Amino acid sequence: MQREQTRYSRLAHITKMINTKLELRELLEHVVTAISEEIVQCDSVGIYLPEENGDFRGFVGKPKYINGMTLDMHVVDMEYDRLAKEVVETKKSIYIPDTSVDNRPDPRAVAGFQIKSLLGLPIMYEDELYGLVFLFDYGIPMNLTEEEIQSVEAYVNMAGVAIRNAKNMNRKENLLAEKQLLLDFTRELSMCATMPEVLDKCFSYVGTVLNNSNVGVHLLDPSVEEKIKPANLSKNSDWTEEEWLETHEKAKMDASSDPVFLEVVRTKKPLLIPNVHEDDRPNHEICKNFGIKGMFMIPLVSMGKVLGALAIVELEAERLYFREADIQLAQSIADATASTLSNLIYMEKQEMLIETRTSELTLKNLELERVVGELGNLSREKELILNSAGEGIFGLDLHGHITFCNPASESMLGYMPGELIGKRVTAIFSHYEKTLSDGSYSTQNEQFIKKDQSNLAVEYVISSINEGDKRIGEVVTFKDITERQKLEEEIKHLAYYDSLTDLPNRVLLNDQLKKWLSEAEESGKKLALMYLDLDRFKMINDSLGHSYGDILLKETATRLRTNIPDCALVSRQGGDEFMIILPELEAKKDIYPILTQVIESFTAPFSLKENDIYIKASIGISMYPEDGETAEELIKNADSAMYKSKEMSGSYFHFFKSEMNNRNLESIYIENSLYKALDLDEMVIYYQPQIDGRTHAITGAEALLRWNHSKLGMISPVDFIPLAEETGLIIPIGKWVLENACKQLKQWKMDGHDQLTMSVNLSGRQFEEADLVPMIEETLESLELEPSCLHIELTENQIVRNTKVAIEKMKQLKKLGVKISIDDFGTGYSSLGYLKDFPLDTLKIDRSFIMDVTENAADAAITNTIITLAQNLNLNVVAEGVETAEQLAFLLSKDCRTMQGFYFSRPIEAAALEEKYLSKK
Repeated sequence: MQREQTRYSRLAHITKMINTKLELRELLEHVVTAISEEIVQCDSVGIYLPEENGDFRGFVGKPKYINGMTLDMHVVDMEYDRLAKEVVETKKSIYIPDTSVDNRPDPRAVAGFQIKSLLGLPIMYEDELYGLVFLFDYGIPMNLTEEEIQSVEAYVNMAGVAIRNAKNMNRKENLLAEKQLLLDFTRELSMCATMPEVLDKCFSYVGTVLNNSNVGVHLLDPSVEEKIKPANLSKNSDWTEEEWLETHEKAKMDASSDPVFLEVVRTKKPLLIPNVHEDDRPNHEICKNFGIKGMFMIPLVSMGKVLGALAIVELEAERLYFREADIQLAQSIADATASTLSNLIYMEKQEMLIETRTSELTLKNLELERVVGELGNLSREKELILNSAGEGIFGLDLHGHITFCNPASESMLGYMPGELIGKRVTAIFSHYEKTLSDGSYSTQNEQFIKKDQSNLAVEYVISSINEGDKRIGEVVTFKDITERQKLEEEIKHLAYYDSLTDLPNRVLLNDQLKKWLSEAEESGKKLALMYLDLDRFKMINDSLGHSYGDILLKETATRLRTNIPDCALVSRQGGDEFMIILPELEAKKDIYPILTQVIESFTAPFSLKENDIYIKASIGISMYPEDGETAEELIKNADSAMYKSKEMSGSYFHFFKSEMNNRNLESIYIENSLYKALDLDEMVIYYQPQIDGRTHAITGAEALLRWNHSKLGMISPVDFIPLAEETGLIIPIGKWVLENACKQLKQWKMDGHDQLTMSVNLSGRQFEEADLVPMIEETLESLELEPSCLHIELTENQIVRNTKVAIEKMKQLKKLGVKISIDDFGTGYSSLGYLKDFPLDTLKIDRSFIMDVTENAADAAITNTIITLAQNLNLNVVAEGVETAEQLAFLLSKDCRTMQGFYFSRPIEAAALEEKYLSKK
């Protein structure tokens, strides 16, 4: 009965530790301890967790060393350990009471450790395998009962819950980080105007995600029959781009026939080659020249077409390896890069085509003028028709009648041979000038009238026909530019409209917004700008794929188009961001009917390939002229309001308020004032007494920094301490606090209060300063203060940030004689390991546990545990945040004596503390 109670108590304790979110290794060590103490015949317990490559490696266990090896040096070999393989496949516990008659365990381990009996268990939760547990003996069989095996399974199940929780938390944190990274990358990408800028951003983000700066890109070169050529290299690469290109040129590498590139282009999927020497596909000579040991290729694909590939290479480690999540994130970055590159390449091609065609036409016109001049008085009609090179040509007499024409002109204008002769030129175009001055006349984008009365877009030149000094007529040459006009319209559309949604893009929106702002200034009317961002759009792309995300963006564009007035304009800014301009408003209330329609357009689900998805948008609204008078101000303020909507749960829209900008301005003002605060004598120290709860006598005080700004009054430490940390001002300010707190303590001791101690908080930046210990020593010596009366307070997170440095620094302080306290204990890493490793004197229980200690059983249990733990480790304990008599009584009942909090006193100035606690009555 006693044993069952102990077991239930242990299980309850482990459950409690899981709920308090302890570090996974520490929690599993408790599980190992519980198992080993439950099964007294067991000589060894080991927990093995899966690695990325599928192997199971030792994580925690007892004893710490087996044959001179730590557990994490041991990997389960499934080829030899058929017991482990069977546990993994069946997901059931297997007990082998006699290994001499069962050949499933790894024979090498059985022989090496003289194992007589062995128990293997899967770590499961909700039918998912999280690891393995093994129990075995060193020569004396365990002789486990069914009850003991069930006990072990109970503890292993708790380990499954803990590992599942840890994995879920890690997965959520990774997803949030990836979402923010892609959001940042997409925004920065949208600001890039050239290919080098785009590629630099891509290299930077891919290098960060894969922790590898050796990133290059090979792109298709259409000028050489679409061959793949090395293009650009990351600025952070171990190679310079010049050396990189020269090495490719010397090796005469043709990526278009390289098996690695061909596979990436064919499959349009990433390709990882961990070791190039073990694979026949890479060009081993190139790899040798560059020192490549492993490579990873990512295709750049836009609209189904491969533009090239990113190459990430390993130059040091023998094998290249990336997590699957990092590979997918890098591919997402490559996809966004490819889309942007595709648009830039297309625009570049169209500009080159237009320039080439314009140059050709100019040259032909010049050639034609030369021919006309040479013909002189010859038979011009026959000569010009004979020498026409596809352009339309017809001649006119001085009265504007057509005297000759070539077949090309008749064909383009829809006339039969000979039908044009004798017709007035006004039948073809109405802008003909009857007389011409010397030389020639040309125009572009003119409309000629065809026989069927339809229009033909042309460019034409009119030149004089002279006989000697006398003009006898004119010749018109023209060219059909219908196709070129279509191309120009397409280019113009691409320049001003989003290729996916066909909505106006950022350029057109800015032009239109400036125009409407000018009209609003003249008319005195208002204008509203709505900034929309789709919530959870990244989740759709990641979970369903980018094709689903594109469908969602198109459907969103359609809904927005149909739910705004004809006079309004909706635009896609990029990614999942849209903007709506509402011009000619009389008052702010005119927005609400339109806003309601926009919001209601998101109430119906989006059908994404037979998947119904509910999406809402966060909307920010700025008004002209209240929230800005320029396009830039209105967009910036609407963007700020949109992010306010995202912060407020359930909110669809938020109007801009000036405080959103004022808050930033106030931060800048405070930061500037902080540089002068010490010189202006604005910093003050308040002291909160530390009290003996039994006698209510003061035992010491904690020095707390306050800033009494000359204009703003008292500024909370929450507002200026982070700024001081960020700017480095915390170093001189912290030194000032330490020196003046020690001076005050010296004064109190001179007044006869020898029992008092002074607690001073150190920031992370201060603690890392090389001259910290000498500075404290000099301060104490100059004031002739005993080091033991100074208590330095550190947080848990500070001391575990760099354990080795922290231990050395704390040892120096202890050698000096200074006491060390851990502030806010229980809210940081909460690792019990550092209580053993670090030279500590005091634990300060965080006020968050004291607040509900009399009402919340969990807080009471945690507080009691901290007090007991401190007492068992011979550490002092101080309770912070004591505000009620009930809290005082609870702490005294647990033998916690030293306290501070509002029940005794708020932080007060030195004079007030003296009057309340130190004056003789």
